[in-house]
Amino acid sequence: MSEVRNVEVLRDRAGELGPRDGFLKLRRLTVRNQYLDGSHSTEYACDVVSRTHVDAVTVVLFERTPEGARVGLRENLRVPVWLRRTNPDVLFPDDPQDDTVLETVAGVLERGDAENLEQALVARLVAEAEEEVGLRVDPARVLDLGAAAYPSPGITDEKVFFKAAEVDFATALPPKGDGSTMEEVGGLVVLSLTEALARCHDGRIADMKTEIALRRLREAL
Repeated sequence: MSEVRNVEVLRDRAGELGPRDGFLKLRRLTVRNQYLDGSHSTEYACDVVSRTHVDAVTVVLFERTPEGARVGLRENLRVPVWLRRTNPDVLFPDDPQDDTVLETVAGVLERGDAENLEQALVARLVAEAEEEVGLRVDPARVLDLGAAAYPSPGITDEKVFFKAAEVDFATALPPKGDGSTMEEVGGLVVLSLTEALARCHDGRIADMKTEIALRRLREAL
């Protein structure tokens, strides 16, 4: 995998594309509330970010050892996080700056995954584990980690579902990737569950879905 020295912004296409033409869809709505007594609120503006595939599943890949559980995370380049260093609207610059982000494997649910939710979640996490970190997941070894959650309900309608899967990290192969340039950076990082949670606490892992998933795994084991 390649290491990033810098991310160059070559152009901003916001003026070329409509609000629903990119990967993310922006709706600038005027809405009002209807109340049970038949009255209405005043009108107000509300921006909503969505995408073609709205919901996602994240999976904690783990293995049991005599010393305790180990977890496999994916090191990712996240361009919005990288660009915080040049964003004048960030009031207090990050110190240290995050070049990459450690995350649980995740992917969006696609229409062809399955006909019911549970099958779709398992099918998607199996595909993402092989694609992102080169690990094959046995669907019979998938654990549920509780209810789904909204990662940023004031901005997006996305809901994230939480799963875990027991694997053997010794069987990991070079990941297939999805053809995205973003996946040229990073790869599988294996940590003890204790170390991963410590990194969540001190900020070295700064992704909320990952911390939720790791804490739920600790409760489940």
